[in-house]
Amino acid sequence: MEIRSTTDEDLDIFVDTLHAAFGRFPETPAEGGGGVWWSALEMDRNLLAMTADGRPVGTAGAYSFTLTLPGETLVPAAGVTAVGVLPTHRRQGVLSAMMRHQLAELRARGEFLSVLLASEAPIYGRFGYGPATYTQRLTVPRHQAAFALPRAHGTAGAPASGSDTGSVELLRRAECGEILEEVYDRYRRTQPGALSRPHRWWALGAGQPPLSPAPRYIAVHQDADGVPDGYASYSVESGTLTVDETITTDDAVFTALARFVLEHDLVTQVVFKHFPPEHPLRWQLADFRAGEVSDDTDWLWVRLLDVPRALTARGWFMDGELVLDVDDPFLGEHGRYLLTVRDGKADCVPTDGEPDLSLDVSDLGAVYLGGTAPSTLIRAGHIRAHRPGTATLADALFRADRSSHCLHWF
Repeated sequence: MEIRSTTDEDLDIFVDTLHAAFGRFPETPAEGGGGVWWSALEMDRNLLAMTADGRPVGTAGAYSFTLTLPGETLVPAAGVTAVGVLPTHRRQGVLSAMMRHQLAELRARGEFLSVLLASEAPIYGRFGYGPATYTQRLTVPRHQAAFALPRAHGTAGAPASGSDTGSVELLRRAECGEILEEVYDRYRRTQPGALSRPHRWWALGAGQPPLSPAPRYIAVHQDADGVPDGYASYSVESGTLTVDETITTDDAVFTALARFVLEHDLVTQVVFKHFPPEHPLRWQLADFRAGEVSDDTDWLWVRLLDVPRALTARGWFMDGELVLDVDDPFLGEHGRYLLTVRDGKADCVPTDGEPDLSLDVSDLGAVYLGGTAPSTLIRAGHIRAHRPGTATLADALFRADRSSHCLHWF
């Protein structure tokens, strides 16, 4: 078997092989080649697994993203995608060979992080990926959507916390592409776990709504000066209003957009598809039980390719030291590092000191963005704490400045 990089001429073969691996047929692209998710593939970053007689049997790809880390640090990250093996060649080492080849290529490019969305949870842990962000679905019946009066008050002469002085305008998807792109870009730069959406994704309509050209209504929030600072993309069908995503950096704007969709006439329920697990909206409803949570699941998985570079790249929010004994069985590597954090910056160097934590590289990926507490993995038996108090210190050290969340699909 040969694993080779692809070129633009391989696009049809790559797409056909990938769809065959999942038992599906490709959609017909819109005029100009846009409107389908694979229109944004970067063919110089993709791989084909070929048999000795030249037949394609497996695919793996990667996008060039920027990932926001705790502390609003922006770093390059490879977004692994389009991974599949034909049913006739599974459990023969094809996937492992492609993953090993891909990780070597990412390192050769100088990248120290890769991320993915896992089609099945058991698959990618063995390749060093760990679930780092989570998402859920929130369903609110229209008749239970009343908001409670906020109990907190602002200072004399100032509005209460969370008050909104802006307005909401309703547009169609085709009318506001630039607004969506600009608002999303501002949002992702401050949200830990968020990924960039390159301009070509918007231009090609690649991905899921509102990136795709699928018909959607867009509730655009504008501040007091008329500048767009948030949006909610939604559709209505059979009495259900479904929100694809709500994007803003301001809690008051999120509340205003939530009110807009929850007060929509002629719907029986509102479904928020990508709802941040720790968002306060449920507390804002008069009936706390009105919001029903479902599809509580992992989303972004993270893989560290260079432990010292990754740990020194993110922001930190308390001082401390930990010796991390990190095992990487898939790549046959092992390292022990002294992590020292002072004044929000980290130093990470090899050490022979006694470890505080022993963990797999996939566990380190899971805790990296602050979305998974190290103590959870200690209690689960995945991470070993070598002395009392280490779990508490690790939780405090790895916490993020705000809850990590990713809603970009790729």
